[in-house]
Amino acid sequence: MAKQNVAEQFVDILARAGVKRLYGVVGDSLNPVVDAIRRNSAIDWIHVRHEETAAFAAGAEAQVTGSLAACAGSCGPGNLHLINGLYDAHRSMAPVLALASHIPSSEIGLGYFQETHPELLFQECSHYNEMISHPEQMPRLLQTAIQHAIGRGGVSVVTMPGDIASKTAPDKTVEHALVTSRPTVRPGDDEIDKLCRMVDRAKRVTLFCGSGTAGAHAEVMEFAEKVKAPVGHALRGKEWIQYDNPYDVGMSGLLGYGAAYEATHECDLLILLGTDFPYNAFLPDDVKIVQVDVRPEHLGRRSKLDLAVWGDVRETLRCLTPRVKPKSDRKFLDRMLKKHADALEGVVKAYTRKVEKHTPIHPEYVASVLDEMADDDAVFTVDTGMNNVWAARYLTPNGKRRVIGSFSHGSMANALPQAIGAQFVDRGRQVVAMAGDGGFSMLMGDFLTLVQYDLPVKVVLFNNSSLGMVELEMMVGGLPAYGTTNKNPDFAAVARACGAYGVRVEKPKQLQAALKDAFKHKGPALVDVVTDPNALSIPPKIKADMVTGFALSASKVVLDGGVGRMLQMARSNLRNVPRP
Repeated sequence: MAKQNVAEQFVDILARAGVKRLYGVVGDSLNPVVDAIRRNSAIDWIHVRHEETAAFAAGAEAQVTGSLAACAGSCGPGNLHLINGLYDAHRSMAPVLALASHIPSSEIGLGYFQETHPELLFQECSHYNEMISHPEQMPRLLQTAIQHAIGRGGVSVVTMPGDIASKTAPDKTVEHALVTSRPTVRPGDDEIDKLCRMVDRAKRVTLFCGSGTAGAHAEVMEFAEKVKAPVGHALRGKEWIQYDNPYDVGMSGLLGYGAAYEATHECDLLILLGTDFPYNAFLPDDVKIVQVDVRPEHLGRRSKLDLAVWGDVRETLRCLTPRVKPKSDRKFLDRMLKKHADALEGVVKAYTRKVEKHTPIHPEYVASVLDEMADDDAVFTVDTGMNNVWAARYLTPNGKRRVIGSFSHGSMANALPQAIGAQFVDRGRQVVAMAGDGGFSMLMGDFLTLVQYDLPVKVVLFNNSSLGMVELEMMVGGLPAYGTTNKNPDFAAVARACGAYGVRVEKPKQLQAALKDAFKHKGPALVDVVTDPNALSIPPKIKADMVTGFALSASKVVLDGGVGRMLQMARSNLRNVPRP
């Protein structure tokens, strides 16, 4: 039996760790690894058109599955292209293994063609970042990298020169059992007792939830019922906590709506559950705050805490809820529920008034119709910018849908490549990329990847021919919009030229039929919707210090924006509020 080379051993270990695909672009230093994949039936090479797409796709796959995903780049410029997508995956806590192929090992440090230093370049966007400089480092180094990515939730980077990949793997190597899932983390009894006392003493408790509440919906609802707490959420917490939630008061932050801001400021105990909410200007500074997080480094970095609890949300609430005393006073909760419903009633007119006749089309209307027509278990990938606003306000979570975006890193051009990774996981599941014309055109080349692999991704393009969020930022600074206009082609015609289904929508009455036809199409499809560039958004509460570094505007052209089916839920929740 022929001996394995290092590349073959590398691929075998990835497959044993559950990796199904390696996204990347081939290149000379990667050739031994790609050839090893060619001969290994357990793993596929996914040829994308840009390595940034490879990293975004791997990150999305990891977020959908919760398992390790992988990407690769050839030496120098090839692996440099990975870096933006890896930053996004790392900040999203997505377990991703990145292979940074390298120049010949004998030439490192001598200014060789395409030489870079990956062990320095990827340091900030990884938990583990090391180079295989000798065959004897395998398989231990790769196994260590895998366990960092899975165990800590984020990126590991392995750098490997092409000549090392071709060398014979050592005969006697130690391959140990790999960690493929993360344990739960339970707080200590002292922290639970302290938290219990704080909850019992508080008259008005509010819960504010982030992505760390994934898998803890039932526990959050049980606790909220017991202590009569309104429940708000950050953008990344929306998909996990808003559905089937009779205590919902909306979302806080720059994309926020409803009464979440008031609920977090008018309570006397705010409990932050699994959120690393970055906008501390929206957090109160005059109420007691408790934070529960599985990542101890997140505790207290956004606000001053009265109690820090290290643990995952589900286990913490399972320990806490039986110990707290039930509260019977619903006054605070009911007042917040009414305020929430009133707030939504007040803004919903912004997208319902004559919307079916308005041209260019209101993007709010597009998002609302898309929400109604998409499958109950659809995966939405959302471009950064105004699409974040429309997704936050109009996509209705139900416990089965997923919404993935660059919500922590804030990169442009993420929706299309993330849709690629999500669709490879399950070709039978509907995947919808909510793309902006700016983001889509930035990595438009990888629309060809959809065609090449016949991936049935549906790209719904919100085409306002501008960088809308950037225009808002300029308006905030009192500057005229400059350099924000896009001269776009007919994107539907481009899609058809690529061999996909493409349709352009310029009138509201065309929208439903266009989406229906695109969703019925078995392959990739693009719906190019010409939307109103003047449809902008502001959060429900604005302070001067919230403006810096983000898109807000005091202009009268700004719309408050509607909220889709969330109004129906708010009205339903109000039925439980006792009438005077």
